[in-house]
This record gives sequence, C-alpha cells and structure tokens, in this order.
Amino acid sequence: MNPMRRHERIMEVLLNRKEVTVNELSEQLQVTGKTVREDLSKLEEQGLVKRVHGGAVLAQSDQFGILPSRQPLDTFEAEKTAIALLALSHIEEGDIIALDGGSTTLQIARRLENLPLTVITNDVYIISELVHKDQIRLVVPGGARVRNMLAGPEAAAYVRQLNIQKAFLSATAIHIKHGLTIYTGELIEFKQALVETARQVYAVADHHKFGQVALRTFASLDQVDAILTDNGLAAEVAGQYRQAGISIEFG
Repeated sequence: MNPMRRHERIMEVLLNRKEVTVNELSEQLQVTGKTVREDLSKLEEQGLVKRVHGGAVLAQSDQFGILPSRQPLDTFEAEKTAIALLALSHIEEGDIIALDGGSTTLQIARRLENLPLTVITNDVYIISELVHKDQIRLVVPGGARVRNMLAGPEAAAYVRQLNIQKAFLSATAIHIKHGLTIYTGELIEFKQALVETARQVYAVADHHKFGQVALRTFASLDQVDAILTDNGLAAEVAGQYRQAGISIEFG
C-alpha cells in the first residue's frame, strides 16, 4: 500500500474512532510500527492529527469534508450559519444548484425554503433534510456510501451530464497555493465533476480552514468564483487572497 493510501486509511480510522494506537494501525495496514509512526508524523506536520503516547488523535475533528457516521458536527455552528445565509442570497427560485457534502452545506439545506428549485446532492444528511420539501426537485447521482456521502465514478459521470448553475463546495482546508483540499481520494472525482460542470462555483468554508492544507487538492482557487466565509477571517488574510485575485464574501 502506497503512503498516500495509508494516510487516507489512517484518517478514515480516526474519523470513526477519534483515537487509535500505533499497534492497531500497524495491524490494519500490515506495515511496521516504524512506518506507522512516520506516517503519523507526516500527518501531524499537516495539522491533521496530534501525536499522543502510543498513537494519535484527530487534530481538528470538525474540519473534514465528510462527516462522522453518527451525526453531523455542530462545532462553529454560528460561523456556518452565517455562511449558509450568505449562500442563500446567491440562490434564486428556479435555480439548479449542487450542494456538496459537509456540515456547512447541510446548514444551507436546512435553511432552504420550500421553493421550486433543483438540488443535486450526494450527502445523505442533506437528502434527508430536503426530501420533505416537496417543491424542491431532489437529484441524487448515487454511488457507494462513504460516511455521509455517496461516491464513485458513476456519480461523477452522471454529474457531468447535468446543467448545474451554481455549486456550493466544502473542503477540509483552503490555501492560496494548494487550493481546496480534502483528505480522502474517494470524494475527489465527484467534487471535480461539480467544479467542471457548474457555471458558478462557490467554496463555503469557515475562517478556521484558511491557510491549511489537507492531503489532496480537488480544485485550484482560480476555478472558484468566490469563497463564502464568516467575518472571523482576519482582514490581513482576506487581503492576501484578494491580492491573488480571489473573491471573498463575508456572511
């Protein structure tokens, strides 16, 4: 198993359990404890995990692009609510929109009025939120379940056939150089399909995610029309992104 895939597997385990030992990872990945410790060190350098005696824990359990299997996370709820309300200002009756998986996009779904809209999503929490709003046409591309998301090549292929006007994307981290990043490769193709297909692309992310980098990039910032964030983002940081030609809006 190559290092990138091991890192993804480690993060999968931690997202489920929040803490894991070197011995457990060594057994699951079928590599030596030395290799596991080296992997954990690299993940710690990226701010994804924190080393503890004999193992590791998640560094930022709420910062990932997919949610835990039990229930959505409510950390930074005020910030995510502000971003959701800002996103709603970009949505008009009759729009065809896509909501990527994530806790911020879930807040958008919760606040969507029951109006004639088409919503494309593969997030099972968002699906359950919208299924009772009978005026919203819900389109689910399908795929195999990865936590709260349905993913796979068939989902990405389906998305590429659609006329999406506006896509709202989540990310683990946002960086001027590395763009929008996540930790698991299983969701990349679906996210890239949304980016390539939508006429307008909005990244929705609270200010804690800025300047961070996860394992894999799924979009560069020049592919995004605007980043929607909360007013906790420092003016200096916002200025750096704007100087790089990136539009930032505050909720």
